[in-house]
Amino acid sequence: MPRLPALFIGHGNPMYALHPNQYTDAWSKLANVYDLRPSAILMISAHWVTRGTWLTAMQYPQTIHDFEHFPPELSAIQYPAPGSPSLALRIKNLIQAQATHCVLEESEWGLDHGSWSVLKYLFPKAHIPVVQMSLDGSLTEQEHVQIALQLQNLRKEGVLIIGSGNVVHNLSQIQWSENPPAAQWAIQFNNFFKSLLPFKQASDLPTNHLKNLLNWRQTNPEILTAAKLAMPSPEHYLPALYILGVKYPNESCQVITDGIEMASISMLSFGLGLNGR
Repeated sequence: MPRLPALFIGHGNPMYALHPNQYTDAWSKLANVYDLRPSAILMISAHWVTRGTWLTAMQYPQTIHDFEHFPPELSAIQYPAPGSPSLALRIKNLIQAQATHCVLEESEWGLDHGSWSVLKYLFPKAHIPVVQMSLDGSLTEQEHVQIALQLQNLRKEGVLIIGSGNVVHNLSQIQWSENPPAAQWAIQFNNFFKSLLPFKQASDLPTNHLKNLLNWRQTNPEILTAAKLAMPSPEHYLPALYILGVKYPNESCQVITDGIEMASISMLSFGLGLNGR
């Protein structure tokens, strides 16, 4: 079976689920342009932070509307994709040596807006089984990457791995005016993060590209002020590390979308293994 790409999607404003734009248009084209036909999808969403690593393991995950003060039309959206208890169990078996505590969640959660606001554009028929994995809030970045490395071979088994978050995400700095300019610190960190991405094919070891991603605070102290503003909390940044953690050697990274919206939200999205390389 051909190895599937892996995607990080900067999901942005929940209202994008109601109002298509340049970013959602790009997401909509991905499945057709790159002939994405997965047998199942693993979603790693910024909006599910837990103690331990949890996996949705129900046959029919509910659509979670995990937000407030948005129009009722947004809360009416349903994404009725089936689940995959068998895939959830497979993932648990893969990661349980690295995860401090792994739980198969069968009733309380489902697909939150970090998942369905993206999937409704990628696969609007909602016909592909989806498992969502949480972020263990107690782990370090290094420990999250170690979990990601255990997921790599799923890409050879027909599973499309998608991380959904934003590498710059500061709600306290959002500007609600129409088309506000991007904050300079947001531009600075967004560009810095892109400079760490493995754009060129390289015959290196699978983990070599991760060294800069895990050590930049020590090697690039000049970016720390911007970084603190870009991610006052880590949950929207971590899904990007998961996707870079499932990279294979000789596999390059390709930007799908980019931009800063509402002054402080990065819409950077990227893929690994698009075009088969």
